[in-house]
Amino acid sequence: MLFEKGSAHTFLSAEELRDGLMTALGALGTIRKMLIVPPDITRLQSRAGMLTRIAYQRDPAAVSAILPALGTHCPMSEREVEVMYGDLPRTLFRAHNWRTGCAHVGAVPADFVNEVSVGAVDYPVPVNVNRLLFEKNLDCILSISQVVPHEVAGMAGGGKNLFVGVGGAENIHKSHFLGAAYGIERIMGKVDSPVRKVIDYAIKKFLSVLPIVHAITVVGRDADGTLKTRGLFVGRGEECYRRAAALSRKINIHV
Repeated sequence: MLFEKGSAHTFLSAEELRDGLMTALGALGTIRKMLIVPPDITRLQSRAGMLTRIAYQRDPAAVSAILPALGTHCPMSEREVEVMYGDLPRTLFRAHNWRTGCAHVGAVPADFVNEVSVGAVDYPVPVNVNRLLFEKNLDCILSISQVVPHEVAGMAGGGKNLFVGVGGAENIHKSHFLGAAYGIERIMGKVDSPVRKVIDYAIKKFLSVLPIVHAITVVGRDADGTLKTRGLFVGRGEECYRRAAALSRKINIHV
């Protein structure tokens, strides 16, 4: 972990988010070339727009590109970019093409998928991710995401931002079918799920050589319905997601 702060009663201001992300990036040392992978407009309330601007303002010359994690969504419109990312240079933005813009780096074996899904499906899941992640001389791939309950992965955020957000067609389709076959009722709100285990396998096996740093927020509603940022977790590995997910379960699930 490079930075963490959060609880069910924490309220992180814009200044605290800035200080937290700057502290984490500072701990990495010199960053000469950074790729930022934030969510698209469908995660407007994630504070990712603010965090992307903070990362850019730290050293504009170091940011080589901003690649919104679209999944299969349409590329962001000019208006959407303006709403979420303000006046960041438009020349930095790249539109993820999940059909033709990915490199194949491996596959999660069928026997592993069969095991974690308790026999629900038994096919391999190819691992295809946007080619920009493999650009030469990248010092940091800053993956910005929000953890909330999710009907496919159990909890969104973390490695899902890369595996699905900038993943290829088969990653996305087969992981979503896996979630449906296993059962949404058995997945929603769970930190671990068959889909999450497939994501974790893919990240560890095929993407661990990349300089990935996760910046994950947890956002919840106050008693009056106001959205408050309850946590910011920045780190290199799976633990970052797990700590954020534990907090999200406390504040985003009501039974």
